[in-house]
Amino acid sequence: MYLKPVNWSSFKHALTRKKEVNCDEESKLSKVLSTVDLVALGIGSTLGAGIYVLAGDVARNTSGPAIVVSFFIAALASILAGLCYAEFGARVPKAGSAYIYTYVCIGEFCAFIIGWNLILEYLIGSATVTKAIFTYLDKLTDEKMSGFFNSTVPIHADGFGNFTDLFSLTLAILFSVAIAFGAKESSLINNVFTLINLTVVCTVIISGFWKADTSNWSIPKEKIPSDKYGEGGFAPYGIKGIIKGAARCFFAFIGFDCIATAGEEAKNPQKSIPIGVVISLIIVFLAYFGASAMITLMLPYYEQDSNAPLIYVYERMGWPVLKYLVSIGALCGLFASLLGAMFPLPRIIYAMASDGLIFRFLSKVHPKFHTPFMGTLVAGTIAGVLACLFDLEKLSNMMSIGTLFAYSMVAACVMVLRYSEEKSIKPKENKEETLYKFFLKQIIFPQTKVPTKLTSKFVSTMIMSFGILCLFGSGLLAVFEEQLNKGEIWLIVLLGFVGLSLFVILLLVSLQPTSSQALTFTVPLVPWIPGVSIMINIYLMTTLPTSTWVYYLCWMAIGLFIYFLYGFWNSLEGHKNSDTYPLRKGKDVETSEF
Repeated sequence: MYLKPVNWSSFKHALTRKKEVNCDEESKLSKVLSTVDLVALGIGSTLGAGIYVLAGDVARNTSGPAIVVSFFIAALASILAGLCYAEFGARVPKAGSAYIYTYVCIGEFCAFIIGWNLILEYLIGSATVTKAIFTYLDKLTDEKMSGFFNSTVPIHADGFGNFTDLFSLTLAILFSVAIAFGAKESSLINNVFTLINLTVVCTVIISGFWKADTSNWSIPKEKIPSDKYGEGGFAPYGIKGIIKGAARCFFAFIGFDCIATAGEEAKNPQKSIPIGVVISLIIVFLAYFGASAMITLMLPYYEQDSNAPLIYVYERMGWPVLKYLVSIGALCGLFASLLGAMFPLPRIIYAMASDGLIFRFLSKVHPKFHTPFMGTLVAGTIAGVLACLFDLEKLSNMMSIGTLFAYSMVAACVMVLRYSEEKSIKPKENKEETLYKFFLKQIIFPQTKVPTKLTSKFVSTMIMSFGILCLFGSGLLAVFEEQLNKGEIWLIVLLGFVGLSLFVILLLVSLQPTSSQALTFTVPLVPWIPGVSIMINIYLMTTLPTSTWVYYLCWMAIGLFIYFLYGFWNSLEGHKNSDTYPLRKGKDVETSEF
């Protein structure tokens, strides 16, 4: 580690230094993934627990039959975020997903925060899915697996699981080894799992028509067995239940960003990433919508099983063959979700380690398999240890914070880049246009069709103000929910003012000149679509419990400790032109390959 004194100006510059990406530079990773592979990767990482677990719980306790509306709202929010990811994938087709995107247009410190959040998301996601596979198999074996571990390797400590789950540890390590063998090989396995998963989902939807009863969507209140199941009808828990259900269903769509993470291994990333993101999200939504519609039509919402709804429905229908077929599909879906969670994790670690922000040995690429070998094995082992030792109920929500924060940053970055100054183009400007006393004239009636330094800074300021106002408004909704339901005037007026301010900000941004850079895919209706995406993401973040934020702050404290003691001083961008940098060209080759 190389340390040297820095002044405040140098420190601020270091935090905002940006990464220069040469998309024509040859990658050490193999370009073997086609558009079909990326679509399958997105479906596999997203389509799993949402159908086999979440649908029954949300239908029973949160939304009722209106779960189909909740899934629609969640899908809309995900597609908005997906469009922003797709444009960035077309701009910066490099491994690292939102981390690289933020590094390119915002700066190093924000990029590290995003990357550290994504590591958290995929670590806990991998551990959670691994644990879910164990739980599912345990139920199929009448809980013999958990009984064996409880009797042989029990754990008697608060905050941990009831026993040492050696099965989950072994499974996570085996999956990480399989992924380390090569991107193409692991994508082929994922394609098989995803195909089986989709076949089972289609079977569920088609078979449901034989037992569908539309009266289950309009059950009168007097037939509801308990008041805890709402008022009956299509939306027994009201609009509030639909919105809360959408917030829960949104997390069923987490995972599509792994497509962008694999961009450096795509044959044609500028084309494949946008297509892969949009198509995979549409297919996943149709699967969620169809399956949730069928189970609520086949069986009243209050009779749904919260843990394994599809299996329970087929037990009630007396279709044992379909029950076991769905069991196979559930396992394939969960295996695909595990692969989808583990696949991008080492690539984010690889990207950050290659930039020197975390320990550089994690960026080693195997000379034969052309995969981030060390990062893959380390990530798989850590995920396995988490699944082995810990009770993941309280930790699962932490995955959501990092993801939603990353989605918001990507949407903001899309707007920043769309209105960024084009240094290669020097428009003819008179002296008057550069003076800040003509600020209003410049902002409301721009004199040029090319973004200038003034308009670019104005847009950046407006985006920051937009985010702060979104956080303020979302906080009001979360804290004063009861007052809003009572219709208190002061709160309605305040929220109306916040909403009007958000509209004015986006309107002013939309008046500014945009970049003329040609891309294979661009988000339509900028800044409106990214703005709405930011609003939804921030609102969902404020709905998370306080304990989740406590765990999150602990994780971030660890990350900041690593960055300021290691990453800040070893950043490749920060020392690229420094003669004193210990890992200069030619000297750091040994850290990138075995």
